[in-house]
Amino acid sequence: MQESQDLNFIAILMFSIFVLITLFITYWAANQTKTAKGFYTAGGNITGLQNGLAISGDFMSAASFLGISGLVYLSGFDGLIYSIGFLVGWPIILLLIAEPLRNLGKYTFADVASFRLQQTPIRTLAALGSLFTVILYLIAQMVGAGKLIEILFGLPYYVAVIIVGGLMILYVTLGGMLATTWVQIIKAILLLSGASLIAFLVLINFNFNFDSFFSAAVNFHDNGNAILAPGGLISDPVSAISLGLALMFGTAGLPHILMRFFTVKDAVEARKSVVYATGFIGYFYLLTFIIGFGAIILVSSNPEYLNADGTLVGNNNMAAIHLAHAVGGDLLLGFISAVAFATILAVVSGLTLAGASAISHDLYANVFSKSVNEKKEMMISKVATVALGIIAIFLGIIFEKQNVAFMVGLAFAIAASTNFPILLLSIYWKKLTTRGAVIGGGAGLMLAVLLVILGPVVWVDILKNSEAIFPYKYPALFSMAVTFILIWFFSVTDKSKTAKDEHKKFDSQYFRAQTGIGIEEGSHH
Repeated sequence: MQESQDLNFIAILMFSIFVLITLFITYWAANQTKTAKGFYTAGGNITGLQNGLAISGDFMSAASFLGISGLVYLSGFDGLIYSIGFLVGWPIILLLIAEPLRNLGKYTFADVASFRLQQTPIRTLAALGSLFTVILYLIAQMVGAGKLIEILFGLPYYVAVIIVGGLMILYVTLGGMLATTWVQIIKAILLLSGASLIAFLVLINFNFNFDSFFSAAVNFHDNGNAILAPGGLISDPVSAISLGLALMFGTAGLPHILMRFFTVKDAVEARKSVVYATGFIGYFYLLTFIIGFGAIILVSSNPEYLNADGTLVGNNNMAAIHLAHAVGGDLLLGFISAVAFATILAVVSGLTLAGASAISHDLYANVFSKSVNEKKEMMISKVATVALGIIAIFLGIIFEKQNVAFMVGLAFAIAASTNFPILLLSIYWKKLTTRGAVIGGGAGLMLAVLLVILGPVVWVDILKNSEAIFPYKYPALFSMAVTFILIWFFSVTDKSKTAKDEHKKFDSQYFRAQTGIGIEEGSHH
């Protein structure tokens, strides 16, 4: 017991230092953040490198750090389907979305989607897509946070979830995007250095010889050579394609990631930030691979980390945390625990800000109330932040037993089925009409949610029915296809006067987006 007392002490000390630093940043940011532009986009003054670090800080969530290394620990090579899918999403953003998004939008991606379509229906749909995505993603982070603190600090699960929710509400309501950005930058640097250190300490045991490293893993794992081949985690091609689509295109529809492109001053910095982010994230996923295989070798055979039935203490999501202790003792465990916790805080802050801006900027300022008062919009944003924080705490407590990486998969499916098609087509397809976007996007959103409820995870695991109505875990293949087909059909058959006006707007707007001429934000830089 003595040991866990020390270990808790180190983790708590490091975590407290992180919280103090970030609270100081929040205090500083609160004094800088006086306008809506400051609150939502940090005044557009973040550089490409800073934004690249912040995006990777926003993106390398606890679900990807703990969840993916846990999946690699469980099923070897296959655990990487998540990270490869996540990574392929970045070039899509870089090539198709970052620049027009920065040129056309102000605060949220709904600004872009509704640029040439009717404000009210499009913003409402975009805000709903954002909120569903944000809430599912938040649940995953809250569950991760709760489990982590429960194991490390010996606090009850619900207390842990309340602490995370409380801190997040504080960062976002007081410091807005500026505080959130710096929390993400600090966390990205900590996470990359911590994961690098673990990987280094694992590989040093094998003199950096990957052959002997992988053959050791094969010897230790129950499935032997199978862990080096695909097919262990997702057995049928439909699930593999569906999950891959959700991760690739969902990334390009995540509201908290898209929001980050408004924090830089122009499209060039937006592009740079994607290049930096892709580099940091790609490197990070290589590390999770080494960490997962390292855990197979050093953790799976060590009784100190196992329950009586041979399963991992605290479930597979804790593989990386136990490995930190195995290679670096209490000190590294304390550091990694504090970093994993900081990770969750940084991600939930970004998510909450995206959710709050969907409520205050898209719904309140542009749908419900036509006369926009900036002060009032910011106040609504802060109220929305508190409300979202409370919902996240409540849902985090309810969903305690679910696999976190899976919840994120769900959020991605919704982002890929609603946000991404509308955003992409509003930028690139002249014939898109409001009618098509609303019917197609709305159907995709409802179908993604419905198929998840009828699928194995909710219908069988949560609702305890004997078999699922919809056989696949991942709905994106079906819901994305339906979205694109319906958007196409209802746009092409729309012969109304509004549709013709929207086609005309596209020609002028398209020219302006590509050239950057006459754009309110971009014209004076």
